[in-house]
Amino acid sequence: MTFLLKPEYRRRAVWTIIAGLGLLIAAVLLARWFRASDGGIAFLEQYPGETPLPAGTPVGFPWWLNAQHFLNAFFIVLIARTGWLVRTTQRPAAYWTRNNRGLFRTKGEPRKISLDLWLHQTLDVLWVVNGLIFVVLLFATGQWARLVPTSWDVIPNAASAALQYASLDWPHENGWVNYNSLQQLAYFTVVFIAAPLAILTGIRMSNAWPGPRARISKMYPLAIARAIHLPTMYFFVAFIIVHVTLVLTTGALRNLGHMYAATDTEGWLGLAMFALLIVITVLAWFMAKPAFLQPLASIGGKVTRQ
Repeated sequence: MTFLLKPEYRRRAVWTIIAGLGLLIAAVLLARWFRASDGGIAFLEQYPGETPLPAGTPVGFPWWLNAQHFLNAFFIVLIARTGWLVRTTQRPAAYWTRNNRGLFRTKGEPRKISLDLWLHQTLDVLWVVNGLIFVVLLFATGQWARLVPTSWDVIPNAASAALQYASLDWPHENGWVNYNSLQQLAYFTVVFIAAPLAILTGIRMSNAWPGPRARISKMYPLAIARAIHLPTMYFFVAFIIVHVTLVLTTGALRNLGHMYAATDTEGWLGLAMFALLIVITVLAWFMAKPAFLQPLASIGGKVTRQ
């Protein structure tokens, strides 16, 4: 809230909000004007907002996709939170040092990291495992065709869908059968571009990466990884905000049924699963403290207060 900010930042925040609202209103008016024009009508007739799927593409969402969407949403929210804590916390409440024995034994003393960083990296590993299983099943079951564009027509159709959203006369939603092209490009970007970037840059920033003198470290400088990793997190946060907003405003019960109950009906099971996800995520958010994390972190290392 703006009243929690210092006066100079408060004024800046207020003017930023006003400017943002002004641009939003202007975009809506411009989109509605273009839609009503002859050129806009012709454009929407030629490009309705979605492209046909390849023959044999499955219809609907299997249970495994629902389960992985549940886990992915849980992991990514906590990864963003812990990543922000790692970046902004100057005096961590606790630290973690890996046990230097067995298969994990290395030369020299293991590096001590903050408990926040330990949790961030642990969640990263779980998220990556879940993502790898998702990608394998995606291509094994034919579900990939819903996410991977197979025609260049996806670009003008995505522009058409964006125009329809901007005009507040939103495109027809039938995600059970086919995403509109803007959704398809967004999901493709998340799965096949943003996620790999987050993983590759996160690995470089990990404490398990070789020291700065190693040849691989010189070939892949830490500064490059840091410059990419944070904007990637911002992208995920922006995507989540827009994604959840559209899910709830374009037929919440049906959309949540698609995502969490593997059904195309307007039942309450999807909403119940979404509510359960929120409750679990909020509990994990507030329990991510040394008192609760120490028993788990102590399995593979030592937790200290300094």
